[in-house]
Amino acid sequence: MSKPYASLSDIERKTFELIKEVGEIQTKNLPNKQMLGAIATLKNKGLVEIYKRYTTSWQRKKKKFVKAKGD
Repeated sequence: MSKPYASLSDIERKTFELIKEVGEIQTKNLPNKQMLGAIATLKNKGLVEIYKRYTTSWQRKKKKFVKAKGD
């Protein structure tokens, strides 16, 4: 295990494993509200990347997505 991965709490580890398993996920589609709070910690440790993109070509607003770095 790398050092940042070893120092994760249980909810952060579950969140990271879910994101890694799914590939990319829209932040509002996370199954647990606590996972939303864990994303900021994972981003600060450099394990995930947060970005915005359009989900459809006709939509004005961009949606937030998260994916694991290095995959």
